[in-house]
Amino acid sequence: MFEKDYKISYLLDFYGNILTDKQKDAIDLYYNEDLSLAEISEHVGITRQGVRDAIKRGEETLTDMESKLGFAEKFEEYRKAFEEINRCADTIRVSKSNLNFVKIIEENMSMILEQIKNVTVEVE
Repeated sequence: MFEKDYKISYLLDFYGNILTDKQKDAIDLYYNEDLSLAEISEHVGITRQGVRDAIKRGEETLTDMESKLGFAEKFEEYRKAFEEINRCADTIRVSKSNLNFVKIIEENMSMILEQIKNVTVEVE
């Protein structure tokens, strides 16, 4: 049996609709439902080897699409940037009574603007 790479499950969310129904179902059952190849074989009515082949072809398609388009990687970068922006905003919100409030605002606004700049540069 081959090692599970949970990145495939993540890529399925982005590119799953380009797979055949058999590939999509097999990958979903294998990665998201944690079924064995034999269990998937019984569930979908094809041989264990057929399931394995469908998963392998689907994995290749998903990783190929990610290498060409990079949507999942970009999404992860944006998620991290938004988390940092949210953290900075929270720091500003809870620092209202701090004597260094203006300095805290300036520091966090600089970080927020840097995150926005990074995201904007990637989009252009």
